[in-house]
Amino acid sequence: MLKTTWLSQFKLNNFSYSSKGLRGKQCISLFILFLLFSFNVNANNALPKKQYTTQTLATQLNSPWSMVQLPDGTWLITERDGHVVVIKNNEQSRIKLPLEGLYVAGQGGLLDIVLTPNFAKSKEVIFTYAQGNLDANRLVIAKATFNGTRFTTPTIIYNVATDKDTPQHYSGRALILPDNTILFSSGDGFDYREQAQVVTSQLGKTLRISANGKTPKNNPFIDHKNPTAHAVYSYGHRNLQGLVYDYDTQQIVSHEHGPAGGDELNYLTAGNNYGWPVITNGDDYSQARISPFRDYPGMQKPSVDWTPSIAPSGMAYYGSKHAAFPSLQKHVLITTLVDKKLYSVNLANGKFTQSHVFPEATGRLRDVFVTTQGNVAILTDGKDAKLMLFKAD
Repeated sequence: MLKTTWLSQFKLNNFSYSSKGLRGKQCISLFILFLLFSFNVNANNALPKKQYTTQTLATQLNSPWSMVQLPDGTWLITERDGHVVVIKNNEQSRIKLPLEGLYVAGQGGLLDIVLTPNFAKSKEVIFTYAQGNLDANRLVIAKATFNGTRFTTPTIIYNVATDKDTPQHYSGRALILPDNTILFSSGDGFDYREQAQVVTSQLGKTLRISANGKTPKNNPFIDHKNPTAHAVYSYGHRNLQGLVYDYDTQQIVSHEHGPAGGDELNYLTAGNNYGWPVITNGDDYSQARISPFRDYPGMQKPSVDWTPSIAPSGMAYYGSKHAAFPSLQKHVLITTLVDKKLYSVNLANGKFTQSHVFPEATGRLRDVFVTTQGNVAILTDGKDAKLMLFKAD
């Protein structure tokens, strides 16, 4: 266990580096910043501003994707091959879920896990996962109960209506909204990016359903003649990976992967078009322009753009009710796969000031979770991953 205080990380309004190195001017600029910072550390600007300890809660995880903590302190961690790792009383066990038609390939597999609002009574858990085969696959939403030892057989409550034949860009992040409806993200399928602009396709969208999988009557496209559009909440998304509710301002916040550049943080509003692939600050992986437009009438520009890409993965909201690290309040915490760091973004100052926090968390970072007490758990990525807890002293 390591006790530390983070005393040094510079803040950037726009990240300007990538995992493949820096351009000359960027290197010089960052080097100058580093020198200035080395000789003039301002501890008052450091985040978090409290001492903390780090603890490893789980090890030898196999390509985990998300995690959640139960009211009794138990941790549930999803692995893409269909297992859930249970951490209870400092013991680690693994349960194979009987997921109907689970498709493990590319970016597919078992993805997100969230608790239902009445979990304490119902014991219900919601999963997202990829289903099908290479020729026809899709994202599905399933529900199961967990009695502390085992899960019931998950029941699918919703299938994304548009099939694809690529094992990429499922998105798959789920969020329970204050009205107890479920908002979840469906990716553009990589080769089907134009469908993100087609309201009657469920690729490249966020979708909103009720707890039993039905379509709420107040969805923005509920009156569309094509029923496939009825569940659509927002559109024009590429590969949305972060989805949280800012209860302090009562807004939905998301982030998504761009191509080569153009990672985004957005505030989601029902019926809005977020532009992909018509507007983007990123280019294709071949460096060709995807679109001639960086903005377009009727399409929402991001609140934050990361070019080059940081590859944001998980996201958690650290709200005013969380007390362990007061300096992080009203920030979102974002794990990254390319930058291999945890960043905080200040949602309250109007500038979206960004800081690197908890530098002990290194490597590809897959997800982040804020406990009821306000401590921060970080999940690493890959074949020998771990779950770490950063706990305020």
